[in-house]
Amino acid sequence: MDASHSEVELIPVLRDNYVMVLHDGARAVVVDPGVAEPVVSWLERRGLELVAVLQTHHHWDHIDGTPGLLNRWPAAAVLASGDDRQRIPLQTVALRDGDQLELLGRVVQVLAVPGHTRWHLAFHLPPRAGGQGELFCGDTLFAGGCGRLFEGSPAQMHQSLQRLGALPGPTRVWCAHEYTLANLRWAAANSPEQGEERQAIQERLAAVQELRRADQPTIPSTIALE
Repeated sequence: MDASHSEVELIPVLRDNYVMVLHDGARAVVVDPGVAEPVVSWLERRGLELVAVLQTHHHWDHIDGTPGLLNRWPAAAVLASGDDRQRIPLQTVALRDGDQLELLGRVVQVLAVPGHTRWHLAFHLPPRAGGQGELFCGDTLFAGGCGRLFEGSPAQMHQSLQRLGALPGPTRVWCAHEYTLANLRWAAANSPEQGEERQAIQERLAAVQELRRADQPTIPSTIALE
């Protein structure tokens, strides 16, 4: 597999977290590793070399696995918000809004999306020919919902969601938690008693319930669906 056919896969960890892995069959980029051991095992079983870690924000369940990954692959780069160095201390590449880089032959656009935390970042990979765009959005946008406001304001979160919503509709949304069922149950309880909106929520809720009964992930979603 070459970089033009890179894939994204999920590693479920902790109670409801996902670690995302972008790989080309030989090299891998890991997003938001809350723990190390299952990620190391996953990569080693597939013969993948870790070349970079992307971190969307500083919360422990997104970064605590980084030291263990670096113990195994000490040459891997750690890319995170340069404004949050004290809380993400292992970063080797400081990122800010508007930065653009290349990983595994893919363009990665850095988007500031404050709200959940002050310096939260998202990583957008535009589509390549015959492929699909990817969005690693941490805890800003979820399937069926958005993240809690720990440090930012409602206005900041709204602006961040509007920014993500302007990405191409087919872009796949890789959020970092399995919250979809709870989000849709809340939406169903607070939606109008009838109409197209309620019908759409109920249909999606039924589909998500079926996935969870089969112990299947409900992501990725898409920008168009959200």
